[in-house]
Amino acid sequence: MTRLRSEVCDWIVARFVEQTALLAKLVAAPSENPPGDVEAVAREIEHFLRSRGLPIERIQCAENQPNIVSSTTNGTGRHLVLNGHMDTIPVGPRDRWTVEPFALTGQEDRLLGLGSGNMKGAVAALLFAYAWLAERTDLWQGKVTLTAVADEVFFGPNGAGFMLQQRPDLLGDALICGEGPGAMGLAIAEKGVAWFRIKVRGEPGQGMAARRGDSAIHRLAAVISLLDQWNERLVKAPGDLDRLDRDAAREGLRISANVGKVSGGGFVSQLAAHAEAELDVRVPPGMTVDSIERELQALLDTDWLTVERIKGWDPNWTAVDSDIVRSMEEAATFVRGTPPPLVVRLPASDASRWRRAGIPAVCYGPQPLLASGVDDFVYRKDFLDCAKIYAIAALDYLGGHRISGS
Repeated sequence: MTRLRSEVCDWIVARFVEQTALLAKLVAAPSENPPGDVEAVAREIEHFLRSRGLPIERIQCAENQPNIVSSTTNGTGRHLVLNGHMDTIPVGPRDRWTVEPFALTGQEDRLLGLGSGNMKGAVAALLFAYAWLAERTDLWQGKVTLTAVADEVFFGPNGAGFMLQQRPDLLGDALICGEGPGAMGLAIAEKGVAWFRIKVRGEPGQGMAARRGDSAIHRLAAVISLLDQWNERLVKAPGDLDRLDRDAAREGLRISANVGKVSGGGFVSQLAAHAEAELDVRVPPGMTVDSIERELQALLDTDWLTVERIKGWDPNWTAVDSDIVRSMEEAATFVRGTPPPLVVRLPASDASRWRRAGIPAVCYGPQPLLASGVDDFVYRKDFLDCAKIYAIAALDYLGGHRISGS
């Protein structure tokens, strides 16, 4: 297997200039969400696939939001899906950027441009890994599918969710998602999301007669102060996540509670008779949305307050002893020399859609930071290494070591 892994690395290294040129084209194709128009990026991906004689399929619900699918098959066997998204966050304040956002710019060990980190860098790496697998079908058996999806940034309905609804066969047997958790960790889990609306009633009256606790806004402020204490709580990982890296996974096992919106009152000289807040809780493995809601109700048990769940889904994870985790660990260790830390991804990703359907899924990619933004970037080495790791892990998962006998 060592010889085959080295062959993969040599093939990728020989095409790194081409891989970087592809990333430059993807970055130059604006795909901010909103509005979520990824048509220009999709055309670049289709051109790459078409130039290599690879099949192309569009699965599309909304205008300018296509999902691109390409599959290569060699006999019967496992079905591995390689997934990435084409949309990016908005560019933000242009005057904060030190480079042109829609042009890939090299600076020492970095490649900068909107989407380079989240996540066009991973898409380009996945495409080259997929191209190698399509060239060397003699080394594996089964099926490899590449999916480049729209509408991920807002976890919207027109991307992977629509694609899987139309084509449940694209769930496959395992998923490698290029959505990196930062610092080249291997995310085998991700937090759940729970949004709540908290409504508070106060005593109506004139502000000049205010007493402690009369105003709905003051009551809400006290509630918010209690919720802020949740941000210090750590949860014990479930048993099948016992190999999580203790330090790197710490944030993934911490509850985060953010009050993102507050409103209330009517006029400065009157007591606020009503106030409300919207709360975003990221739920670590070991808790559920229901358990968070029960704690919230108990914490805020009073007749002047109500709690309404806006939306939510539970945390999900892939067992550490699953084949796709092992394949990714071994591939990353071969390429980078040390095992990747096993972590919990904080933001939501499309990988959760596969896990909720019972499909083992991991997230690994060249995004260096927890969240991308102004001066989004990837390290050149990470960008190159990811293409190698995706291809080697896919080869291992699809049985290349058994076929080759090496």
